[in-house]
Amino acid sequence: MTAAVATAAPTAAPTRPRSPRMRAGTPAVYFIALVVIALMLGPVIYIILGGFRTNSQITTNPAGLPDPWVFSNYFDVLTEGTFWTLVLNSTIVAVATTVGVIILGLMASYVLARYHFRGRGAMYALFAAGLMFPITVAITPLYIVVRDLGLINSLAGVILPQIAFALPTTIIILVPFLRAIPDEIQEAAFIDGCSRLGFFWRMVIPLAVPGVITVGILAFIGSWNSYLLPLYLLNDNANFTLPLGVQAFSSQYSVDTAKVLAFTSLSMIPALAFFSLFERRIVGGLTGAVKG
Repeated sequence: MTAAVATAAPTAAPTRPRSPRMRAGTPAVYFIALVVIALMLGPVIYIILGGFRTNSQITTNPAGLPDPWVFSNYFDVLTEGTFWTLVLNSTIVAVATTVGVIILGLMASYVLARYHFRGRGAMYALFAAGLMFPITVAITPLYIVVRDLGLINSLAGVILPQIAFALPTTIIILVPFLRAIPDEIQEAAFIDGCSRLGFFWRMVIPLAVPGVITVGILAFIGSWNSYLLPLYLLNDNANFTLPLGVQAFSSQYSVDTAKVLAFTSLSMIPALAFFSLFERRIVGGLTGAVKG
């Protein structure tokens, strides 16, 4: 009896040994990751540290550390009104672009995701095709359109095209979010007397918050770093955004390399800080869009 029980008892499945190739490849993966991180962070760190040096230090030892540390470059940039004017212009353009992208993209995505009508697939494909046409391709006809509208050398002339070119990415990300909302929730809302517009405000927007945050961050950072469009449309220094301001400042103070590096590093900090704070939001929103 004991032998039978022993025979009937299930035997533990043998554990599969880990592949030697996987164990050997792990250090290589970490090494490659560290190299990539160093290549990305190296120029940023060099620019930031370069602002704490003098021109003679940069000339004598371009790759050295500040010795001694000089804070006057950053202080001079921060006390000049030009830098804060550029920050204000970039903030206005980025915030207005983000708000416009969220409002228009959310409404268009809601129609494409929740309504059934002829040509819906073709309309969605049209927005998806917009991803294949960068703004550099359309910069000349876009300049003519903006000129005919009388928006040359104005922030509105930069905001409206940026909204238009950011909508394809926004719709591609938001449509899966809105399609993933169960139909039972919509039917229950309609039974309770909720209209389509009420369902949009009370249910769709709260459920799509992760996607909205993701597209908002991408639109803000893309607008903040935009250079080509403002370069074509803005002529007055008072309307320059930060990327244009960095180029103009570099031309004006081309001899003072340390001050240029300080100005450049201060211009990078807002976008870097904004992206670092909301990095998880971006990843989470994109993951949700893929699952949807």
